[in-house]
Amino acid sequence: MSPTKSPARAIVWMLAAVAFFSLMDAGMKMLSASYPTLQVTMLRGAASLPFVLVWVLATAGPRSIIPVRWGLHLLRGVLGMVMIGCFVYALRTLPLSTAYTIYFVAPLLVAALSVPLLGEHVGPRRWVAIGIGLIGVLVVLRPGVDGIISFPGLMVLLAATAYAIAAVTVSLLTRTDTPQSMVVWFLLIMAIGAGVLAWPEWQPLQWRHAALIAGMGLAGALGQIALTRAFQLGQASMIAPLEYTGLVWVIGWDLLLWDKLPDRWTWAGAAIIVASGLYLLHRERVQQARRPDQVDHP
Repeated sequence: MSPTKSPARAIVWMLAAVAFFSLMDAGMKMLSASYPTLQVTMLRGAASLPFVLVWVLATAGPRSIIPVRWGLHLLRGVLGMVMIGCFVYALRTLPLSTAYTIYFVAPLLVAALSVPLLGEHVGPRRWVAIGIGLIGVLVVLRPGVDGIISFPGLMVLLAATAYAIAAVTVSLLTRTDTPQSMVVWFLLIMAIGAGVLAWPEWQPLQWRHAALIAGMGLAGALGQIALTRAFQLGQASMIAPLEYTGLVWVIGWDLLLWDKLPDRWTWAGAAIIVASGLYLLHRERVQQARRPDQVDHP
C-alpha cells in the first residue's frame, strides 16, 4: 500500500536528502584530489551499494530489485557514469557552489527533453523560462581572462544534460520497475562500468581515506532513501523546489573545508537559474490544475 501523503514529513525528508547529497558531493571533491575521476566515480557507486542493499532487504525484499526493462537500466547506468564522472572532473577545480549553480539547470533540461523524448507539451512561457535559465548558466560560464569559457564548467553542463536524459528514463522505468531496482542497478552498473574504465590508471586506495569513502557511500545511500521517501509522502511539484537548498549547504562546505565563497557572477547566475526553475515548477502546477478542463487550448 502507498503511504499516506504528508506534506510536512515530505518536506523534512527532502531537506534531509539534499543535505546528505551535498555531503556526498563534498566527499567526492575531497577524493578527486587523490584519485582519477573514473576511480572516484566507481567509489561513489560501490560505496553506496552495500547500504542501499541493506535498506532494500529490510523494506521491500530481494524480489523488488529484479529488473524488467534491462535496456533502460543499462542506459541509465551509463548516463550515471557520464554524469558523476563529468561532475567529479569539474570538482577538481571548481568550488562546490559554482558546480551546483550550473547543475541546477538540469530541471530546465528535463522539461526541454520531455518534448522530443516523452511527447509532452511545453508551452511558450515555459520555453521562455528554460531560455532564461540557460542565460543564467552563461552568466556563470562567463569568458575568463583569456576569453575562454571554463572547461570544468562545461563538464558540469554535460553532467546536467546526462542527468536530464537519465531523469527521462526514470519516467519510463517507473511504469514497469520498482524504485528499489532502479537505485540498485543504477549504482551497480555505474560502479562496474567506471571500475573497468578506471583500471588502467587505478591508484591504490589509502587507508587514511577509508572513513571518507565509507562516509561518502553512507551519505549517498541515506540521500537516496530520503529522496525516495520524500516523493512517496509529497507531490513532486511541492518538494522539487527544495532541491535548491543544496546551494546553502555547499556554500557552507566551501567555506568550512576550502575557505571559498562564490563570486558575484555565480551569485547572479544562481539567482537567474533558481528563479527560472521555480517559475517552471509554478507553470507545471498551473498546467496540472487546468489539464482536466482543457480541451481546445494548446
